[in-house]
Amino acid sequence: MANHPKVSAQKRARERARQERQKEKASRREEARVSKAPVARGPGEDPDIAGIVPGPQASPWGDDQPWGEEETTETEDDEEPAG
Repeated sequence: MANHPKVSAQKRARERARQERQKEKASRREEARVSKAPVARGPGEDPDIAGIVPGPQASPWGDDQPWGEEETTETEDDEEPAG
């Protein structure tokens, strides 16, 4: 009753290839885990806020003026009102 011996041989080959891929992945993961350098932190330092300096921060958009304040130019001050 060995009607499909080719199919089982193919299935064994696929299973061996799958196992080999899993072994390769596991070794790559292990290498990546070992090669990662631990981050040097002081005792009690929160990693989420490490390196943040307290106080006013620079605008991420490069704006120097706060909201609602218009920038005045010298030409407005130099002109005499017509009237």
